[in-house]
Amino acid sequence: MIRIGIIGYGKIARDQHVPAIEADEAFELAATVSRKGKGHPGQPCFTSHKDMIREAENLDAAAICTPPSARYEIARDCILAGLHCLLEKPPGMSLGEVEELARLAAHRRISLFTTWHAQHADSVEAAAGLLARRRLRSMHIHWREDVRKWHPGQAWIWEPGGFGVFDPGINALSIATRICPGALFVRSAELDFPAGRQQPIAARLVMESPAADGPIHAEFDWRETEGETWTIEVVTDEGGTLTLSGGGAQLEVDGETVETEGLGEYPSLYRQFAGLIERSESHVDLDPLRLTAEAFLLGRRNEVEAFEE
Repeated sequence: MIRIGIIGYGKIARDQHVPAIEADEAFELAATVSRKGKGHPGQPCFTSHKDMIREAENLDAAAICTPPSARYEIARDCILAGLHCLLEKPPGMSLGEVEELARLAAHRRISLFTTWHAQHADSVEAAAGLLARRRLRSMHIHWREDVRKWHPGQAWIWEPGGFGVFDPGINALSIATRICPGALFVRSAELDFPAGRQQPIAARLVMESPAADGPIHAEFDWRETEGETWTIEVVTDEGGTLTLSGGGAQLEVDGETVETEGLGEYPSLYRQFAGLIERSESHVDLDPLRLTAEAFLLGRRNEVEAFEE
């Protein structure tokens, strides 16, 4: 039994991490950390990760679900304390931070798992298998949602290091890097910043891949008020069209639904985490974070109308 503590006991921890932990016989939820002191019923709750490390009994691992700006210090402290670490996406604010955590984890023989939950959607692995031996003619990513619905009152997301629309957009990039049979690179980008905000509310990316003969486009927008669109459409050299919708939950090939089975995103994450710990291995995937960094580095900034909560 792996006794795990959750650091950052917010909505994603309550809605996704706790049910996945409780359903997996390899794990036992042993503690939570919340600055407000409101943790999971029946479990010790601490107001800082340092207190949890010092006082929680027989802890083996930590799931770090804080905003990304705090991840490096917390993960470093956990690794130094001998705790295996699962990092919610995105794993950090910079590539360098995560690379250093990976180096430290390897030195300490600790398992480090940079999770991209969207890669574990039921149909993503099947899509990757279908595209593995094909060349791509094009890929179009449409990721549109309402920020007021999905990130209400989260002021940090508009500040430096908050990622803005790339907080959901990086989910799309994580799927794209998983299903594309070659590397992806950003070649140009346009980023729409609301007046007075430090992070974009919308973005349009042009990418390319040695596995693709045509364009790879991505569109992220937080101003969609008529429902969500989380879709990736791929046209292959054989002329067929593969469509992932619902954030990777549904797969269609040439309009025909492909039935797939899986554990679901977070149960699959924890199954993989348990395996990594058992084998004393780490899994560190930086490609989605790299693409995000490339978009900011190469992006042309446009100022758009102010956003008010």
